[in-house]
Amino acid sequence: MVEKFMICVSLLQDKNGNPPGILQDDVVDPLPPLFKVIIRRLVRWHVLPPTCVPDSCIVNIYEEGDCIPPHIDNHDFVRPFCTVSFLSECNILFGSNLKVAGAGEFTGSIAIRLPVGSVLVINGNAADVAKHCVPAVPTKRISITFRKMDESKQPIGFAPEPDLQGIEPLSYDMEKTRSLNPPTSDSHMKRQPRRDGNERGREHAERSHVHSEPQYFSRSRRRPANKQRVRLSLGS
Repeated sequence: MVEKFMICVSLLQDKNGNPPGILQDDVVDPLPPLFKVIIRRLVRWHVLPPTCVPDSCIVNIYEEGDCIPPHIDNHDFVRPFCTVSFLSECNILFGSNLKVAGAGEFTGSIAIRLPVGSVLVINGNAADVAKHCVPAVPTKRISITFRKMDESKQPIGFAPEPDLQGIEPLSYDMEKTRSLNPPTSDSHMKRQPRRDGNERGREHAERSHVHSEPQYFSRSRRRPANKQRVRLSLGS
């Protein structure tokens, strides 16, 4: 099942001879508020450039065995664009000569794993030369593809979302980084006065007495975050 927001797209030439692409006279649902939160974060976190803020998206809902055949995203959408994965992991294949190997099975030059929560950014030859496809998924999966429409291809009456305008990436403030890790002051680097062997021996004996009971230490490990971001551009 496919849900489209802000755009309606034809994958084939229609009966009036119009080429595949955005249907400019169709009306579709606006972007949900949660999707706009995701878009703002994609730009603020430097996943997508501020010159390419998505204004449309497609939600693909896969059931077990569903697939997406080889294709190149229509050039009514500017590059780059990105796909966010949910519910389950799968592979996406890229290649200039993808072939069907069976029902829901394809062969390609490159296979990229898409973990749950990952963001795949597609640009360059990966978006314009190589095709991509998703083989049959083993279990239910949802993906959201965020794209920006070419201004000349926007639907009639299209109005940009006011709360998606003027988004700026977070700045890399090195001064703040340095303030969080201040250099050790000279007072902490002063050398301690030398002590004779008898004094060091007495201190060692005292420490041995204080810590005569066994000491127990525990180490906790944090599991790595499951979210990943992949930028893909095959060649220049």
